[in-house]
Amino acid sequence: MFDLDHPFFRPLWIRLAVVVLCFGWAAVELSGGYTGWAMLFGGLGGYSAWRFFVTFDPRDPEE
Repeated sequence: MFDLDHPFFRPLWIRLAVVVLCFGWAAVELSGGYTGWAMLFGGLGGYSAWRFFVTFDPRDPEE
């Protein structure tokens, strides 16, 4: 669904920002009592952390 190996995500600060924003928004939703949305954004944060820091393999821009 999302191309997380895109060259846009090559800089470390962009990958960190995406993961922190997902987990941060999950915390906001959890503090508001919306556990469903918190689980959704927590899952997105976990998935993006896995893809960005464990299995990340950026493509070359020429491809």
